[in-house]
Amino acid sequence: MSKPYFRLIALSSLIALTACQPKDKAESSTPTQVTLSQERPLTIQGNASGVSSYAPTVKATAPAVVNIFTTAIVKHNSHPLMNDPMFRRFFEFHGMNQNESEPRSGLGSGVIVSKDGYILTNNHVVGKANEIVVALHDGRKAKAKVIGTDPDSDLAVIKIDLKDLPTIPFKTSANEVGDVVLAIGNPFGVGQTVTQGIISALGRNGLGINTFEDFIQTDAAINPGNSGGALVDVAGNLVGINTAIYSRSGGSMGIGFAIPSQLAQSVMMEIISHGQVVRGWLGVEIKQDNAGFNEDGSINNKASEGVEIGGIVRGGPADEGGIRPNDMILSINNQKVSSANQLMNTIAKIKPDSKINVVVKRGNQEVELGVTVGKRPKMEQNQENDEQE
Repeated sequence: MSKPYFRLIALSSLIALTACQPKDKAESSTPTQVTLSQERPLTIQGNASGVSSYAPTVKATAPAVVNIFTTAIVKHNSHPLMNDPMFRRFFEFHGMNQNESEPRSGLGSGVIVSKDGYILTNNHVVGKANEIVVALHDGRKAKAKVIGTDPDSDLAVIKIDLKDLPTIPFKTSANEVGDVVLAIGNPFGVGQTVTQGIISALGRNGLGINTFEDFIQTDAAINPGNSGGALVDVAGNLVGINTAIYSRSGGSMGIGFAIPSQLAQSVMMEIISHGQVVRGWLGVEIKQDNAGFNEDGSINNKASEGVEIGGIVRGGPADEGGIRPNDMILSINNQKVSSANQLMNTIAKIKPDSKINVVVKRGNQEVELGVTVGKRPKMEQNQENDEQE
């Protein structure tokens, strides 16, 4: 059986448009104060047989879910013969310029989370865009600027300059499997759509979608174009940012994934305050046979004792702290480690330059080491895969 197919759910296509100039990613004068709404209390309208309508929830939340239209300039790969001056001159004479490029249009969704105009969406929606236009539920449109992106969590923050903006408050209380949720976005570009389902599972990881994974799984229908849209509870609070689906056909199969609102809010505040998300880093490569999947293609969620190290970044924090290839990391600061995902998330939350206590199993002996955590390099710089920490 083949491995599961996970799909990020932004829409894109090639169109003939005038090229746009790139927008600046972030400015040093970016404000650090953000006005956020308070979580709404749970109120359900219904009768003895159950909820009769989710219309009040939709009326409260739909205006704050926006459509995002992007344009990115895509350069075509030139033919190898174009390196030959004779062929290049011939092809250019016939209009086949070596440096031809054309715009790629994209479509996704976003969530207005503050009166200041900050919008949460996915990095894969806006990360490579040259121009971003946001369309509001009330018909208004505005160009947006990218405040910052975080490829490791697939989140991004953009900003528009409009007044009287509707917002959705973050849900700060705990979610539970079985909670009713609504997914709001713009699937397949047909227009804003609302679908209903439940939270199917919490804490999904090891899927290979993002570097850092802690997904909410839902059976609310999510399709291409929903990327960056809102997953809300029946009270109208933001539960998560819709990001990906499990699919063999390209459409919804009842398994969708959203980034939890607590993580999204944390990443957003880091981006607004610092222009990036600062995470801890060890500089190790983790041994993970079968890439987290069983032989039948199903996901392997079985916990193990410790995490085995396959390689070390020379001169990195782990190398300088005495960790060696084939060591088995058993605990970090007296907290047991049982999976690669747990190790990565634990280290990521530690402030760089902090000293931690690491217990490793080396052969038949346990060795206690003091390691100074480093700053995690940007994804574009280190080109790490999902098995590295």
